[in-house]
Amino acid sequence: MLGHHYTQSFLETAVASVNAGCNLELSYGMRNNVFMRIPQALAMGNITLQMLRDRVRPLFYTRMRLGEFDPPAMNPYSSLDLSVVQSPEHRNLSLEAAVKSFVLLKNVRGTLPLRAQDLSGQRLAVVGPFADNPRVLFGDYAPVPEPQYIYTPRRGLEMLGANVSFTAGCSEPWCKWYSRAELVRVVRAADVVLVCLGTGVDVETEAKDRSDLSLPGHQLELLQDAVQ
Repeated sequence: MLGHHYTQSFLETAVASVNAGCNLELSYGMRNNVFMRIPQALAMGNITLQMLRDRVRPLFYTRMRLGEFDPPAMNPYSSLDLSVVQSPEHRNLSLEAAVKSFVLLKNVRGTLPLRAQDLSGQRLAVVGPFADNPRVLFGDYAPVPEPQYIYTPRRGLEMLGANVSFTAGCSEPWCKWYSRAELVRVVRAADVVLVCLGTGVDVETEAKDRSDLSLPGHQLELLQDAVQ
């Protein structure tokens, strides 16, 4: 609210937030927290003690339901250790979730899915800045990735046993420098071409928005050249 000039100070922001029903401040990375002004607002009579109790009650109710105050022996997660991280069961579940969450906008002549048995003797080209760059595959608020568990489009296609050729065309999502000749060479020799484009955290994150919905840099040109 302060940044949008709705309020003029942290104290005024704390009062407005509490009065509006806000009971939790996201203040990570801030040296001064807005809600640290609540005692001052209370002393000045801008908010009441009953109001504070009303705001705090659902927070502690949620924490109690989550078991934060239970003895460790009652917590079913306390027996877990790092062996469950990236376990085969969890990776298989993650794969299932990924497969079921894809949105297919158009599937001309049943091109997809690509099946290993149908790719014998086929030449595949996977191109674009997202084709084989693990770093750009993760969005905002993503965990620190473990390279051994990352399957880029190129790596995944190579596991099908097909003859896969690759070129990024441009190394980063901004695609400021584009190697058209290399892309055309790879695409011309292929029977099936997969073009991997997008934005990623290099282009947009929270508090860093794009000014338009166009593909960054030369990505559209890369796509047009691949189709041509």
